[in-house]
Amino acid sequence: MKEIIGEVPGLAVILVGQRRDSQTYVRNKIKACEEAGIKSLMTELPENCKEEEVINAVSSFNEDPSIHGILVQLPLPQHLDEEKILNSVKLEKDVDGFHPLNMGNLAMRGKEPLFISCTPKGCVELLIRSGVEIMGKNAVVIGRSNIVGLPTSLLLQRHHATVSIVNAFTKNPEQITCEADIVIAATGVPNLVRGHWLKPGAVVIDVGTCPIEDPSSEFGYRLTGDVCYEEAVRVASAITPVPGGVGPMTIAMLLF
Repeated sequence: MKEIIGEVPGLAVILVGQRRDSQTYVRNKIKACEEAGIKSLMTELPENCKEEEVINAVSSFNEDPSIHGILVQLPLPQHLDEEKILNSVKLEKDVDGFHPLNMGNLAMRGKEPLFISCTPKGCVELLIRSGVEIMGKNAVVIGRSNIVGLPTSLLLQRHHATVSIVNAFTKNPEQITCEADIVIAATGVPNLVRGHWLKPGAVVIDVGTCPIEDPSSEFGYRLTGDVCYEEAVRVASAITPVPGGVGPMTIAMLLF
């Protein structure tokens, strides 16, 4: 593109606060952009910044013709109106697929969103490329966040799975989960899903990234998942590790 038309794709990332998992994601996204030849810009704002500052940063990238995609790294600090900020991203630059129109089109049969959320898309791509049949299978999504749980359940339904969603108020979550052929965990609760939660031969995708203090690690912490890997690996037919499983797929889907 640079040689032929003199332009390259541009990605802007807005990072608010000092969450370790968010910093890890952003660092890896920028590194991947560099490797792919994609221009990347980042705006960092303090934890206590005002909503107006975030929206101004979004507006600046909205009007920049060299920027083709905008990411507001989630979750945001609680004092900020997440919906209002995400709504301020131009629809055609919403590469994370969080704009209500993109999410609404994902939910409706016969409609196509401009963008699909990168992590859910990465999860389904992992299943497809690993030869895991989705059509007609029982799938359980643990967690119902707008970031992962909700769009993942909608995307699995598009692939004709029978989908159950487990949330904090679900009665007998273990019983529901142990009937699933496919389990996708996205709660941010370390080691929530134990081996006995799983049906023998189930396929498990662990989206969780929980920072655990570890002085021996490069950044002073390591990431662990929602699934107790040591137990689950004895039961599941396939399972993603943390780190190194869903994270790289999320970034691949973003660049794609």
